[in-house]
Amino acid sequence: MRLLRHHLPLFALTTAAVAALYLTRPYKDTVMKASFATAYPALALLAATLLLGPWNVLRRRQNPVSSDLRRDVGIWAGIVGVLHSVIGQCVHLRGRPWLYYVYGPWEHHHHFPLRHDLFGLANYTGAAAVLVLAALLATSSDLALRALGTPRWKQLQRWNYAIFALTAVHAFAYQKIEKQHLPFVVTAATCVAIAAAMQTAGWISRRRACI
Repeated sequence: MRLLRHHLPLFALTTAAVAALYLTRPYKDTVMKASFATAYPALALLAATLLLGPWNVLRRRQNPVSSDLRRDVGIWAGIVGVLHSVIGQCVHLRGRPWLYYVYGPWEHHHHFPLRHDLFGLANYTGAAAVLVLAALLATSSDLALRALGTPRWKQLQRWNYAIFALTAVHAFAYQKIEKQHLPFVVTAATCVAIAAAMQTAGWISRRRACI
């Protein structure tokens, strides 16, 4: 039932979004097109994982420890996010992915070797986000829930908030680096704003319920 109700629709929507972005990009380079096409669906899916919990709270419904829908959306966010990260390592510095994180020998005016410019900020936040995202993806199963126990599993899953914050910084930094067109800047900002607004509304609702 989860395959029919969740995974197949998520697969279809994700594939359609990636294909639409890939086919409509004017870039001649296929790697750049693939990186762009996976970036926005990954952000949207990640934002969606933060909407389901507050939505239950606002409707006065019980928020389960592990929601199948939230977990399945998270699985697809993880898949697309990891795929985007792998492709993204090949876009700007072909065959030299370490230069995303350290300065090259020709950039001798930087005495501190780790990148501390906007490009470095974008890449470090993206790398940190995808490493934690991969850990959550690996534990998004009933087997992991039973093995870790509910408190530890839930504590691990709460890292999703950190992932989203890091991803937001990564996304906005790359909007600036790539001088992205306004519709895509608005798309990224909308995803972040809606997720933040829903989380805030859910927190306020829970606080009021406790008073």
